[in-house]
Amino acid sequence: PAGKTVAFVGPSGCGKSTAVQLIERFYDPSAGAVLLDGTDIKDLKVSWYRQQIGLVSQEPVLFGGTIRDNISYGKPGASSEDIENAAKLANIHWDIVGKFPDKYDTQVGEGGIQLSGGQKQR
Repeated sequence: PAGKTVAFVGPSGCGKSTAVQLIERFYDPSAGAVLLDGTDIKDLKVSWYRQQIGLVSQEPVLFGGTIRDNISYGKPGASSEDIENAAKLANIHWDIVGKFPDKYDTQVGEGGIQLSGGQKQR
């Protein structure tokens, strides 16, 4: 439903991950279509479309790079103010980022600092 938050829940193997991967357009369906407000998502620009989606996975992933890189991943060219505002909304500005000596320039992901699953999700 337009403007609504949707949760996919169900037993293991029922297709939740597949549905999410189709919605995110990691791959296209071999039959049928995924529609957004009646428009086939294959007709939408992938970069724009993915900016419209918010997803919290059970397996959070951080890309190799800095905290700043990871926060701005979905919005290339994000300003420092944009990044700080996003961190504040996720409640990581003071209690996580603020505790690292390099703040937003702290290396995370592959070869970086280790964060808990909950910290990664935020």
